[in-house]
Amino acid sequence: METRLSIGDFSKMTHLSIKALRHYHEVGVLEPAEIDATSGYRFYTPDQVPAAQVVRRFRELGVPVDEVREILQTPDPTERNQVLISHLKRMEDQLNQVEETVRSLRNLLEGPAEAPAIEYRSTPAATVLAIREPVRWEEAGEWTLDAAGDLFAALDAGGLEAAGPPGSLYPSEFFELEAAEVTLFVPVSVLASPPPGRRVQAGEIPGAELAVALHRGPFVDLDQTYGALGTVVAAQAIGVEGPIREYYLVSSLDTPDESLHRTEVAWPIFRTS
Repeated sequence: METRLSIGDFSKMTHLSIKALRHYHEVGVLEPAEIDATSGYRFYTPDQVPAAQVVRRFRELGVPVDEVREILQTPDPTERNQVLISHLKRMEDQLNQVEETVRSLRNLLEGPAEAPAIEYRSTPAATVLAIREPVRWEEAGEWTLDAAGDLFAALDAGGLEAAGPPGSLYPSEFFELEAAEVTLFVPVSVLASPPPGRRVQAGEIPGAELAVALHRGPFVDLDQTYGALGTVVAAQAIGVEGPIREYYLVSSLDTPDESLHRTEVAWPIFRTS
């Protein structure tokens, strides 16, 4: 007769609480070997211990419950490994982000960074290929990379060359409400033909008077350049309504080394001369 383990004993053996075991049963991640028809008590078997321990480790790594269920129910080892690899890649990205944030915080605590030089620039209107879509704050980085891939694919498909660095337009609502319609664009000299695909559109970015600061390094520190630039604009009382512009002179499209990245932040202003 196979050994039956009460949910209490199984909890001790796997370090999963009774509450967690009940939840994993309800969502189909770890079902008991037997449920007493009269009492409703759950019973497990010793050969379920390894699976329970795997579940616990997945959850400690932050693997979502749905993915844990998918992993355990996938009989094909290759498919199962792909699910695991995808999650590990997300975890690596999150760890890298944490490391960058810690580094940035340490720099802030050690003292203010050297203020960037401010340049005043009259920017003419530009013909562009652009993607304009609603974007939430937390999605901005991933969205920008995805949209940039489609923009440059449209350039290649149309036989066009970029006439300048790519850039973005961020309206005030993006910062204030953490969601807004964002525009990613690439300047072109001439539109030889309509760009392929419904996502990429031809258009024009209007000219503007801008105060511009060059940010050197990763995006995690970009708020410091925004702060320095905004302070100058506010002190001179020259700010006007309009989207903030970012121009990506050197980005992850060029090199994975974030210390080499260069981003211009451009604040719309009013100048009399």
